[in-house]
Amino acid sequence: MGRLFGTDGVRGIANSELTANLAFKLGKAGAYVLSKEDERPVVLIGKDTRISGDMLEDALSSGVLSMGGNVIKVGVLPTPAIAYLVRYFHADAGVVISASHNTFEHNGIKFFNSEGFKLDDDLEEEIEDIITRDLDVSSHITGAQLGRMVEQKNDAPALYAEFLAQTISVDIRGMEIAVDCANGAASLVAEKVFSALGAKLHIIHNRPDGININHNCGSTHPEDLQETVRKTGASVGLAFDGDADRLIAVDEKGDVVDGDRTMYICAKMLKETDALPFDLVTTTVMSNIGFHKAVEALGLKAEVTQVGDRYVLERMIKTGCVIGGEQSGHIIFRNHTTTGDGILSALQLLQAMKLANKPLSELAAEVVLYPQVLKNAKVRNENKKRLEKDKDILEAIREVEEKLHGEGRVLIRPSGTEPLVRVMIEGKKQDEITLLAENLAQLITRNLG
Repeated sequence: MGRLFGTDGVRGIANSELTANLAFKLGKAGAYVLSKEDERPVVLIGKDTRISGDMLEDALSSGVLSMGGNVIKVGVLPTPAIAYLVRYFHADAGVVISASHNTFEHNGIKFFNSEGFKLDDDLEEEIEDIITRDLDVSSHITGAQLGRMVEQKNDAPALYAEFLAQTISVDIRGMEIAVDCANGAASLVAEKVFSALGAKLHIIHNRPDGININHNCGSTHPEDLQETVRKTGASVGLAFDGDADRLIAVDEKGDVVDGDRTMYICAKMLKETDALPFDLVTTTVMSNIGFHKAVEALGLKAEVTQVGDRYVLERMIKTGCVIGGEQSGHIIFRNHTTTGDGILSALQLLQAMKLANKPLSELAAEVVLYPQVLKNAKVRNENKKRLEKDKDILEAIREVEEKLHGEGRVLIRPSGTEPLVRVMIEGKKQDEITLLAENLAQLITRNLG
């Protein structure tokens, strides 16, 4: 068995790679690890709308109960809702069953600790070790030691919606907003939040059926949202992914505003309201060079991490940074929460628009994005380690960097899940960087494929 936990929990095709048996083992091992500090741990479980969620939820719950842990099921809710509610209910852990922006046949299991942060690597490794070695850690749990399902007396979606609503201080009553819920976990909560704040809504893709999550909709497919904004004359469009932890916006003209631009707009707002300590923003290696130039023009410093919101958060905690995120739309506002939250990010963006009294297109235009090309080079997994030692490849990269004359960059990144090396080049001329990226990808494939 390979490593179970990736950068965002355990992922796979439901009932094939991510089976009910594996979910049961994850629940059992997770409860065992947690029970070292609490004799009867309480585990909060939520899920998105994909059809396999019910199967995995019951299997995971059974694993927790077999170890003597108690389970609180909160049903369909965004991933960041679990990070919030685990603190509200004083649970020992939270678990989200979701595969984020992936198609419905995929699913995943992600753990949060009692403070709403993703589990430390050492805890994940301990859970994985128990499963890999097939240790029977629950045989001594019998009779009254078994766990129970705990009925939650509070309305979990309402609690989360109430929390979100108090994160902004401006009046958005009457503001016309288009919202794409990706037929996912935002389908109920988003309407609750924006309606309670008095916005006029045009909601699309909010009728999940178990298999339409992320299908030609949401943050990875904003085309329907763009059309809705143009047709309705909305001030802004907001697209979430399946578990609602990321946001991609659309301006009043129907143009997409990515995570880089949203981060910039919100960081600028925080600086102007004296809420940006150390003048610091945290981002990943994938952020556009135009983002870096824009934040530098504001007198801010952008710290860079590897791809993955967990790495962004780790760096933010170390430096005291309060805003960080990814080009894909995961944005963390540490003054409010412990993880990326699409709806919360949307509210902060609306607040920035209101405080600046400018349309989103004007705010986004302050970040001049450079053309960016991404090509995949097919390689053997065992050859990825040779990437940094191959003289031909290193020389080709150096030549590309010279051609860009400091007005672009090259990023070569082995995929963590596929037999691929990703070649990303930014520069001023689209045709030029496309050719450079294709040539470099072909060379990598020839040498390492």
